[in-house]
Amino acid sequence: MNNKRQQQPQASKTNAQEVKRQNQASEQNAGFATEFASETNAQEVKQQNQQAEAKKQQQAQQNRQQNQ
Repeated sequence: MNNKRQQQPQASKTNAQEVKRQNQASEQNAGFATEFASETNAQEVKQQNQQAEAKKQQQAQQNRQQNQ
């Protein structure tokens, strides 16, 4: 005789109320992140990055000239 019982699939142990609560909290936090994203000017950031890179290259060139 086979003593092993077949395991029946268990019902999901997901707490639907907890999931809904987490989703609501996530939606509220998403508004916070979106606020900062909308205040970011991508073109200005690119320009600042280009200026910083140019300055870095200029300083590197000056350092090479001093070390010659």
